[in-house]
Amino acid sequence: MSTKLSDSEQYLWNYIERNIIEIPNYSIAELSVEAAVSTATIVRTLKKKGYSGYADFKYKLKERRKLHEDFSQFDQEDEGIRFVITKNEQEVMRTLSMINIQKLEEAIRIITASRRLILFARGFSEMVAQEMMTKFQLTEKYCEFFTDPEIIKIMSKKLSPEDAVLFISLNGETPELVNAAQNCQQHNIATLLLTTAGESTLAALSDVALVGFKSDGSFFPDYEVRSRLPLTILSRILLDSYALRKKETQKK
Repeated sequence: MSTKLSDSEQYLWNYIERNIIEIPNYSIAELSVEAAVSTATIVRTLKKKGYSGYADFKYKLKERRKLHEDFSQFDQEDEGIRFVITKNEQEVMRTLSMINIQKLEEAIRIITASRRLILFARGFSEMVAQEMMTKFQLTEKYCEFFTDPEIIKIMSKKLSPEDAVLFISLNGETPELVNAAQNCQQHNIATLLLTTAGESTLAALSDVALVGFKSDGSFFPDYEVRSRLPLTILSRILLDSYALRKKETQKK
């Protein structure tokens, strides 16, 4: 069975992502009414996403919730602080719920098969990339990291099909990264992306895009310093999963 979502299935999955906090409270019939899709569409969509059915999906969502702190002790505390905490909690929970295991496995396969892993990032995403480079190197994976826009453009033209590129971009529209992705596509270079913008230009150009959830609003509205927490979560999961698969292979 194809894992590609139809238009109605993609609509449903988008609805689930937007309402992930409330979903565990719905029966499949209630979700069908709320999302205006059939129960059959719900089952098909979740199976394509790697779940055995709606009950399995709800169970795993609830299990993920148990991994997080219960912030009920803040009920009588400052509402502003509570909002800050729950805002970050939501970014964590919804990013975890959006992870596609098949895409994660494909990303690991591409990284493992590559001769060199090249990281491209700009702005505050550079901090995520810097940590990733160090940890990949600790696993003895050859990894380089570039931030300068001119070097990124030039470097992306000099890679070979044996290399792989990992872009880290919150909005997926950074011009020099888009240009580099276009260069990679022209030269058959495998590309990966960590982002919160699944419909972005970079996502469309990348072979595998791991997408996290970005909450609305910022406490620094005058500056482009949106939270990179979703990217940090995705990077941690990718790194840990890669290290795990490498250890499993070495034991065989």
